[in-house]
Amino acid sequence: MDVCIVGGGIVGLSAAHSLAERGAAVTLYEQGALGTGSTARAAGGIRSQFSTPVNVSLSLASKQVWNDFEARFGVDIEYRKHGYLFLARSESTAADFRETVRMQRELGAESEYVEPSEATTYCPGLDPEPFVGATYNPDDGIADPNLAVQGYATAAREAGVEIRTGTTVTDVRRDGDRVIGVEIDGTERREVDYVVNAAGAWAGRLAELAGVDLPIAPRRRQIAVVEPTMPVPETVPLTIDLETGSYFRPEREGIALVGGHFDGPDPDADPDRFDEGMDIEWAATAVERAADYTEYFGPETRIRRGWAGLYAVTPDHHPIVEESLPGLVTAAGFSGHGFQHAPATGQLVAELVLDGEASLVDIAALDGDRFDRGESLAEHHVA
Repeated sequence: MDVCIVGGGIVGLSAAHSLAERGAAVTLYEQGALGTGSTARAAGGIRSQFSTPVNVSLSLASKQVWNDFEARFGVDIEYRKHGYLFLARSESTAADFRETVRMQRELGAESEYVEPSEATTYCPGLDPEPFVGATYNPDDGIADPNLAVQGYATAAREAGVEIRTGTTVTDVRRDGDRVIGVEIDGTERREVDYVVNAAGAWAGRLAELAGVDLPIAPRRRQIAVVEPTMPVPETVPLTIDLETGSYFRPEREGIALVGGHFDGPDPDADPDRFDEGMDIEWAATAVERAADYTEYFGPETRIRRGWAGLYAVTPDHHPIVEESLPGLVTAAGFSGHGFQHAPATGQLVAELVLDGEASLVDIAALDGDRFDRGESLAEHHVA
């Protein structure tokens, strides 16, 4: 089986590795350098606390790889399990939390519902007063996406994957309804059995080349690196004030990351020409939002630097993982969750290509036609 993968981020590399491990001949094309798209700009979160069973299942299957990554790939990805803490300000959201915790636990996650006063056990600087409920999972955490890229890339090469960086797929070739290959840099043609669209924020454009309409929109998201008013202990979980969109997490030596998407315009971005820097006005708002519910932040908090990256967003904040046309497999639109779900997604891509169907996780709900059928999901735990 001859397969080409378009996209050298964590999802594409995971798919390349999984396919090659099962004997496929794989070539991966990346227009830039490996992992320099959305993967390099991710916050590195790995969590099971999602509001739909399919996302929880993707997380749990992926954690089986993340938990054993160093032993399997020989790279320490600095995976720190200090948990995720979700906070609810309204009774309706707290009620939803109780239901999602029940669902998560039925699937095997370690999530628990906690009262705001109990949440201060995990986040000592938290002001519990604005909240009526919370959820916590001690098995959630953060890792370094760039180190994960290195691990996957090395393992993929060792498994026989040909990785071609600085190489752009300029067309997807079809014979009738079947995809039969790609055009590279406008000149070279390559015939393959399967093309895998793992192009992240560029996935919609690549799909158009094959005559497929994917509702995947590149949306700009920002992160600020700050010196808090009070050092944030490294044991504090990644904490999300869900209804305001604010979140923060500790870094090393008391430094913290703050982020969030707040009310206001959210236009599609041009993935080739978007501002990769941080807006200082947004950063000030992010710090103010975090200061509203924790004592770690305040007027003395110093904004050191920051960056912007792209979420590849679908209307329901779930990916599209399917065979979109005969010979074309799509694994894109993760809406900010691509890093953490990459291990499972790579295995699912290999199953779709080599077995004709997925078995690791039931992905029937992740087909691209769900939006036309009015059967889209709703992921509420988005940060």
